[in-house]
Amino acid sequence: MGPLSNRKTSLQDWTTVPFPWAMTARANTALVHAGDGTEPEPPGLKALPAVQPSAQPPSSKPRVPVAITPASDSTESGQWPTKRGRVLLADDEPELRRSFTRLLRATGYDVIAAPDGDAAAKIIAGQELDAIVTDIAMPSISGIQLLQIAREHDLDVPVILVTGEPAVSTAVQALEYGAFHYLLKPVANEDLLEVVDKAVCLSRMARMKREAAEILGEEPGAGDRVGLETSFRRAMSTLWMAYQPILCAKTRAVFGYEALLRSNEPSLPHPGAVIEAAERLEALDLLGRTIRERAAGPIAPLESKELLFVNLHTTDLLDSDLLNPDAALSKIAHRVVLEITERSSLDCVKDVKSIVSTLREMGYRIAIDDLGAGYAGLTSFATLEPEIVKLDMTLVRDVDTSATKQKLVRSMTALCKDMGMLVVAEGIETGAERDTLAELGCDLFQGFKFAKPGKPFPTVQW
Repeated sequence: MGPLSNRKTSLQDWTTVPFPWAMTARANTALVHAGDGTEPEPPGLKALPAVQPSAQPPSSKPRVPVAITPASDSTESGQWPTKRGRVLLADDEPELRRSFTRLLRATGYDVIAAPDGDAAAKIIAGQELDAIVTDIAMPSISGIQLLQIAREHDLDVPVILVTGEPAVSTAVQALEYGAFHYLLKPVANEDLLEVVDKAVCLSRMARMKREAAEILGEEPGAGDRVGLETSFRRAMSTLWMAYQPILCAKTRAVFGYEALLRSNEPSLPHPGAVIEAAERLEALDLLGRTIRERAAGPIAPLESKELLFVNLHTTDLLDSDLLNPDAALSKIAHRVVLEITERSSLDCVKDVKSIVSTLREMGYRIAIDDLGAGYAGLTSFATLEPEIVKLDMTLVRDVDTSATKQKLVRSMTALCKDMGMLVVAEGIETGAERDTLAELGCDLFQGFKFAKPGKPFPTVQW
């Protein structure tokens, strides 16, 4: 019975995962052939009865055998007494498809057989599946493409790729796109069953983890590359900009608005997750261009002259579109402050001084964000020569009760003013923090105390 026979004892107490209890069904699989399908199915072939619900231990009652009906090429799901999981089987070779279907159904799987990629894609769109077994080389839609389609609908379902023509290129793609397993034909019965068993168990575990995350108010992230691509594509399609006002400390008037990335994609639940996905997918240029275009939209028609603060990733400085005079943001450059964070190094940007000089010629102003965090030092000041400096919110938090923070903020504020820079205190949440920062000489205020980020444009409360 192969390596699985050694697992029965060690997994006997797993009451939340059904497959160990059904392993004895493997005794029947010797009668089901996964070869060329020419050997007849012996009369009286039996399958074991339904597995007990996963929350209960195995039943001690005698097993009652049930008959197996012949496999067919229909894409309809078979109705079987044992429901160990729903598996989609896609292969354009009829004999192999029938053999694999009989094999999996004999051990209690609900198998949906599809003769090609098109049929499989329709099933994926309309069914919840526990695993997908697909041939790689199929007409119209390949197994690799089917894996990508599966991720559009389910981030967790494991996809097992099968091929009779192994190639380095397809193996690399399988790995890159997160295939659960890569099997070579001819596939031994117990090898297929072992891989499907593992896949179904992991699929159910992933589903339970997502349910637990929802109960706990958390959002699970995307897993493999295809899942990440799907999540990122959804994030881009639902991307919108929230605006948070920046106020003048003396007049309490709105000085400008910071445009902040938002998305409705639950698997990338915060801006950092979207940016990290873009980094992994080498799509930072796409993300940066989309942010800049959408940030400019609500500001451009305003008759008042509030400034727009837009965050730049350091790699945005390498994007030629940033210097494009016809870009949406470039058209209102005289009203835009580009924020460059101190949390990232500028070492990867060649000729950064030249780039910044060109941006200023276009009308942009420059701000250093998160002063006091990351790559702090005088280098960024000398390189960027910013007009505005934003203090990191860790310096702002509870500044009214910390003498050390007060000394730091007072010194930084005095130094910035000596160099002709405006100082923004961001992350203000209380009146005490606001009043202390005003005494320490900060010019501009930003934080939940005044308004949370929202659709254009939030109402301000002092």
